[in-house]
Amino acid sequence: MDLEKRSEQPAPHADLRASDADRDRVADILREALAEGRLTADEHAERVDGVYRAKTQAELEPLVRDLPGAHRPRPAQAPTPAPNRPTSGAIPPVADENVVAVLSAAARKGRWRVGRRTHAYAVFGNIEIDLSEAVFEYQQVVIRAVSVFGSVEIRVPENISLRGGGGAVLGNFEVDTLDADDPNAPVVYVDGISVLGNIDAKPKKGKRLRDLHDRMRKHLDG
Repeated sequence: MDLEKRSEQPAPHADLRASDADRDRVADILREALAEGRLTADEHAERVDGVYRAKTQAELEPLVRDLPGAHRPRPAQAPTPAPNRPTSGAIPPVADENVVAVLSAAARKGRWRVGRRTHAYAVFGNIEIDLSEAVFEYQQVVIRAVSVFGSVEIRVPENISLRGGGGAVLGNFEVDTLDADDPNAPVVYVDGISVLGNIDAKPKKGKRLRDLHDRMRKHLDG
């Protein structure tokens, strides 16, 4: 085979750029390995740091090559959405923004634009996501939170809806359900897993979206 023909061949699978879904899959395998005692807490933290630095699938594969979860067949289709969760047609599978805290702290607060999907990963770290003054451009918002020996704190305005569904392994996962009076108000859905950590989502007392009605009217008119 000459060089010209060889250059026309597609790149090997491992050289493909890694997606957020690829990173999530590897992070889930590492979380499961930690819970089963296959990895120490230090090993887990080191590998998770590598997950969110990886740019290609070739960089992800060595992080789980020695773990059984990496050799299981991938599911043929996505699981059925939980009750009250926005449909897959409204929310993309890839995050608009990743908030990562590994042995550190990270925050999103003040006047910031919220995407349709945000992923938060706290490993021996703390994350604060404050939506009380945020700009909502979408009615349905998903926040996926993963906490391992860390904390993810989510605060929302009192005049939107808040839903949640997730779990904890020797940790805490708590979402205070909130129903907005306005049926067109934004809905924030929080899901995820906490392993020896904390995930907490609740309304922020006294904080309301002041421009809710004007913003939603523009949304409906558009």
